[in-house]
Amino acid sequence: MLNLLKTVDMNSLELKKRIIKQIDHLNEEDFEKVYLQLLDILKPVTYYKLSDEENEAINSALEISEEGETYSHNEVISEAQVKFTNLKFK
Repeated sequence: MLNLLKTVDMNSLELKKRIIKQIDHLNEEDFEKVYLQLLDILKPVTYYKLSDEENEAINSALEISEEGETYSHNEVISEAQVKFTNLKFK
């Protein structure tokens, strides 16, 4: 594969040409792998911003937990099964 350490003095256009040349020589299976990796690398990173309501709910839950008011796993599952009857729980 491309060794960028040896190409430090190349400009970006030369690097792009070299990468494209290497991609052109890939078989279909390897190309699909590289393509999916490139898509993953190039996709923009988006961060979810919590709403004020969500932040308040989290802070409230943390305060309640710090006060010792907690629920066991079984209690949570039981309540979730009642609220979400269409879901399957292990």
